[in-house]
Amino acid sequence: MGTDDGGHRARAIDALAGREYATAGDEYTRAGWRVLAEPRPNQSPFEADERGWVGEGLRYLTASAVAYRVAGADARATRRAVEGVAIARDLETALESPVQRACLQEFVADFRAVGDTGDVDAAYREAIDAYQSLADVESVRRWATSPLFEAAAATIRQVARTLANGEIAIDWEDLHGSDASNPGAFLAERARFKRQRFRSLLARVIEEGWLAASRGTTEYDNATYRCPACESTDVNWIADHVLCLRCSAPMTEA
Repeated sequence: MGTDDGGHRARAIDALAGREYATAGDEYTRAGWRVLAEPRPNQSPFEADERGWVGEGLRYLTASAVAYRVAGADARATRRAVEGVAIARDLETALESPVQRACLQEFVADFRAVGDTGDVDAAYREAIDAYQSLADVESVRRWATSPLFEAAAATIRQVARTLANGEIAIDWEDLHGSDASNPGAFLAERARFKRQRFRSLLARVIEEGWLAASRGTTEYDNATYRCPACESTDVNWIADHVLCLRCSAPMTEA
């Protein structure tokens, strides 16, 4: 069982499918607020959590800022980013592990990137330094696949697949170093990669004026569904939606 976003994530995806990006921003915002209030049943966002489920709330806020930017609502994106920075900073008092706190620094930099606020390079450098200062991290791959870390990777992947015909454009290897025995360098690559790529990817998405839904379960050459917008038969099942893998439009039965 994951987090409970009150159905707002599904409504955000529905808005993306209809290319209603301001509405998608609103629904991602509400999903974020819902998860931040209670990440899991009877779980406070201010208590230690080794899995870092509260990161899902931060993920939705970063996605909301991106959707607002695509919609041309830059002021709302900025406000969401400022909010996200404040929340990520505050959560450093709740999540006890230094590796989780470094991931929250990564979130801070992401919010600055998607909201176009502050010194983005400096924020990513802080995250890189936080990761590189980690002296001893047991089971670094387990941390890297925890909900907190996966949430921090989700939005840049969503942005990148928009520009890659719906395909996976950022792999695990892109975001992590090659040597897991050196946890600082292994995890610092996440912030280093984002520092190099996130803003340029986002700028291209804004220029093209559309944002794909996240990638869920996919199937190529599906015999049942066809996209009425681009005629593709490649399907993306995400949050109970049947969307085109290529353009995120709702699929219809062939």
